Amino acid sequence: MATLDLKKISKSFGEAKVLHDIDLAIRDKEFVVFVGPSGCGKSTLLRIIAGLEEATEGAIIIGGDDVSKAHPVERGISMVFQSYALYPHLSVYENIAFPLRVQKMEAQELDARVQKAAGILQLTEKLQLKPGQLSGGQRQRVAIGRSIVREPSVFLFDEPLSNLDAALRGDMRVELSQLHRNLDATMVYVTHDQIEAMTMADRIVVLNGGRVEQFGTPMELYHHPQTKFVAGFIGQPNMNFVPATISQVAASGVSVDLDCGGSLTLPVEPGSAAAGDRVEVGIRPEDISTGEGINLNVTVLERLGGVTISYGTLNDGTRFCAALDGVATAKEGEPVGITVDPAACHLFDASGSVLRRKNAPVLAS
Repeated sequence: MATLDLKKISKSFGEAKVLHDIDLAIRDKEFVVFVGPSGCGKSTLLRIIAGLEEATEGAIIIGGDDVSKAHPVERGISMVFQSYALYPHLSVYENIAFPLRVQKMEAQELDARVQKAAGILQLTEKLQLKPGQLSGGQRQRVAIGRSIVREPSVFLFDEPLSNLDAALRGDMRVELSQLHRNLDATMVYVTHDQIEAMTMADRIVVLNGGRVEQFGTPMELYHHPQTKFVAGFIGQPNMNFVPATISQVAASGVSVDLDCGGSLTLPVEPGSAAAGDRVEVGIRPEDISTGEGINLNVTVLERLGGVTISYGTLNDGTRFCAALDGVATAKEGEPVGITVDPAACHLFDASGSVLRRKNAPVLAS
């Protein structure tokens, strides 16, 4: 069992507290991604799990054992860093084998492990080459192979794709997802790229200011963000936030008057909301279509073929983005009428907390 439990993990550097009471339970064989903006504490948390940093408070439990005070090599983990950190004078074979040679492993078992890792990573034909003869993606696979041969309980990845170009990142996302299925291992992955998080994770931890903002499946975070921060961070293009004032609260939902003009009745649980409260309506660009409703004053168009991304402002000056049909007749410098289904909208109170939607869509697990 390679479960990973974090119990009340806090970390301070002098007077600055960078992690606040992190509680997480990661299941055996799960692929969990830590995501958040720069400075949110995701890499620090990963380094604490690895034993490269010591938590100020709290406990780390791997497979039921408290490893909080254990040396990194005693934790049953292996870490892949942002930089490949390969030995340029050694072959691919020797780079992968290096940690096993340090352990003075018997030659036959060492070779079997290297050959197995190379097969998984499609590096068998590259074993006699030097790192300088490989592409960026192949070098990263060598770094991953060096982790695989150690047969750890938990794999840790610290932004391993950030040095690759866009095309290679896309390819490596697929390869890492396949690797997870092939190894059937517990993996924890750190990134600032929410697309990586959405496409690879079983569950995502969204961190903000050293705190867990939300922990759930990609579709839970997309359809049911608990806060404005999560709603704005998950999804591409980002969610729009339109200022409004509550005009009426009823059993059927909450009616709001938009600052840009017009009104909507949203099927949400009112909670403590009251008429006159200031709120923000969250509208995803992909939930927008053309039609008579709200005016979007278009400033920039990105025509991507099947979709036209339209950037502009609403009548009150609020910045807004709409993902319209690829053949939409919108023009830069001209207004276009847009509509939105109120059932697809989210409503956030002044604190940034969401008002729970009624009859929300069924989620894919």
